[in-house]
Amino acid sequence: METTYIETQQISFQDFKNQILEDYKLGRISREMSYLGRREVLTGKAKFGIFGDGKELPQLAMAKVFKDGDFRSGYYRDQTFAFAIGAVTVESFFAQLYADTSIEREPASAGRQMNGHYATRSLNEDGSWKNLMKQKNISSDISPTAGQMPRLLGLALASKVYKTVKFEGSEKFSDNGNEVAFGTIGDASTAEGHFWETLNAACALQVPMITSIWDDGYGISVPTHNQRAKADIAEMLSGFQRKEGENQGCEIIQVKAWDYPSLLDAYAKAEHFARTESVPVVVHVIEVTQPQGHSTSGSHERYKDEDRLKWEGDFDGLVKFKEWILDYSIEIEGAEQQLATAEDLEKIEAEAKKFVKDGQKKSWEDYQKTIQDLKETILPLVENLKAQNTEVAAELEKFKAVISVAKKDLFHLVRKCLLLTRASQSAERQDLQTKYAEISTIEKDNYSSHLYSQSDWKATNVKEVAPVFSDASETVDGRVVVRNNFDKIFNKYPETLIFGEDAGNIGDVNQGLEGLQEKYGDLRIADTGIREATILGQGIGMAMRGLRPIAEIQYLDYILYCLQGMSDDLATVQYRTRGGQKAPLIIRTRGHRLEGVWHSGSPMAGILNLSKGILVLVPRNLTIAAGFYNTMLQADEPALIIECLNGYRLKEKQPDNLGEFTIPVGKIEVTKEGSDVTLVTYGSTWRLVMEAAAELEKIGISAEVIDIQSLIPFDLSHEISQSVKKTNRLVIIDEDVEGGASAFILQQILEKQKAFRYLDSDPLTISAENHRPPYGSDGDYFSKPSADDMVEKVYALFTETNPEKFPKI
Repeated sequence: METTYIETQQISFQDFKNQILEDYKLGRISREMSYLGRREVLTGKAKFGIFGDGKELPQLAMAKVFKDGDFRSGYYRDQTFAFAIGAVTVESFFAQLYADTSIEREPASAGRQMNGHYATRSLNEDGSWKNLMKQKNISSDISPTAGQMPRLLGLALASKVYKTVKFEGSEKFSDNGNEVAFGTIGDASTAEGHFWETLNAACALQVPMITSIWDDGYGISVPTHNQRAKADIAEMLSGFQRKEGENQGCEIIQVKAWDYPSLLDAYAKAEHFARTESVPVVVHVIEVTQPQGHSTSGSHERYKDEDRLKWEGDFDGLVKFKEWILDYSIEIEGAEQQLATAEDLEKIEAEAKKFVKDGQKKSWEDYQKTIQDLKETILPLVENLKAQNTEVAAELEKFKAVISVAKKDLFHLVRKCLLLTRASQSAERQDLQTKYAEISTIEKDNYSSHLYSQSDWKATNVKEVAPVFSDASETVDGRVVVRNNFDKIFNKYPETLIFGEDAGNIGDVNQGLEGLQEKYGDLRIADTGIREATILGQGIGMAMRGLRPIAEIQYLDYILYCLQGMSDDLATVQYRTRGGQKAPLIIRTRGHRLEGVWHSGSPMAGILNLSKGILVLVPRNLTIAAGFYNTMLQADEPALIIECLNGYRLKEKQPDNLGEFTIPVGKIEVTKEGSDVTLVTYGSTWRLVMEAAAELEKIGISAEVIDIQSLIPFDLSHEISQSVKKTNRLVIIDEDVEGGASAFILQQILEKQKAFRYLDSDPLTISAENHRPPYGSDGDYFSKPSADDMVEKVYALFTETNPEKFPKI
């Protein structure tokens, strides 16, 4: 078992002294970063600032027990911690404040995130994993309050998994599970459900997780007593305190933010519990101050009275730390020893201020040089057009009046001048146009790359392997196909695991995992509590640590509990780190055509709009679903796979090459050829569309049926437009509400594929009623598109153009 801070602190007085003074120096540097950062915002050099002043001491203490291989999942107040572990420099801190798009200067997000959002780079430039055991790791921060908590659970649970699971390369992610996951959260955010759900799950699972609560008494302007049932969160959590001999609950430690020796002791104990006993720990850090208030958006003097402000000044952590250093003395071999004099500390303070100012100055100069270089490239080309067009000269004068030039100002100038000279074909205009195309490509990459994987392992690169069928292939229930395929997956990929409500002991509610827990153990085929948000988070965190989790959300309707985490966290991981981190989680769910308001929803529009960055795969049967799992386990992107709920008992021919065949993402399948109209659909609705197409055939309408299979990515080869070119009519059939997924599909076909050119009739969408389906088969029939609806509405298209042949019904 790995040693902890408690077991390694045998040092001389000189080493002790050096450590204390180094901590004071780091604390002062961080404070000066906060002070100067606020000034940079208020003087207009940055857009917004939120800083970690007041939290320096507890974060210094936390950094001491944070080791290589450990992970943090926190929020935007942890600059001192990030600075102390070497994840942030003064220069990178200010580069983020200025939104510098250089990965080298701002490695956390390349300018994509507000300041205070930290991340270490888990990936090499080619998208492959670094050795995470040779660095201290920060999972990329997000702003939504408590949104970082579900992911924290997975980061901690991965350590428990790695105590048992080993695979080729697993040593890059864990040393026998001895890593600890550290979480941080503001006191007011503990009122959020994500906090309670995560802590509850951690206490049930007994994972090595340390959660620090920075308690400054307010949630922006709202005092603590208005936030929760009890002002003291430690008191509220007392029921979570573990009892001796029980394998449940957590340890709770309360400590003051200005008490340096007690903070060291608190975090040493917390690490010992978590690392040696795999016990979750809550460190409630009280009496935290916030010298500059919540952010640059307002002043805390508006809501704190004079007594509170005076107390915050007196109990500022760095003030109390300075007092403690100056008061400290010890007798060694008859001689009194002190840590420092007032002059020593004043020198440190002056050096810290200069160090920060120098770093800020360099960061600003580097950032401005990027813009200046662009300016020097662009302006001469624009100047060359001045003689040809007086309006260009006027635009140049406007530009020269701009005090602080940003990239957008340069781009506006170029685009305006190209617009003004649109009638010209001069060589000078061509030079400007060529340069504009070049710099546009660069900036598009700076601001829009890595929404999806750009590595060799992206899903669209996975080689297609067709299902193999023979005379010996069995015809079985669909659930048997997916179950037997999962069996092959878990045997082939030891790093793969699945978890969810009823997923383990009973083999999921539809028996798609039947018998697999008995075969592979309850760590890899696991039941969870009813807690969808942290089932998702569990998967995100484990995927960030090199495992291949499949998070099962029992029904598609329940995805609504996960949408915040899917949208704010999982979908943006690669984007917000500009390729620095990834979380290739597979979300497994099932849905469509079930009966009842809460079990038959098709919230596809919400999923599509809120989860760009996650692949959305909608197989029409369980064989295709199995192929998608095989595909995505070879890819490095997150995906949502929606199995057809009404397909588990329907018969399918089982492929001979289970676990090997792959279904390509972004590829449609024509399941019935036709010449008169193209019917586009997906998922469970496909069966009804095929039924309707057969009826249409009987009345003289030849329908071509296309199964989309993959909503994101969508029909990469533009095969649908080729079908429309042949049939000249387009109908989209979807069980989402009107304007939902059908609107997305229509936009893709008409706008991106330009299929409008081939239409002889208006495109038609057939969707569900704008409410949830009521209970019962009749509720489904009258609220979602039925085969009868499809036949009648498609027939009406032909009635409009040829009423003699197709008289009105």
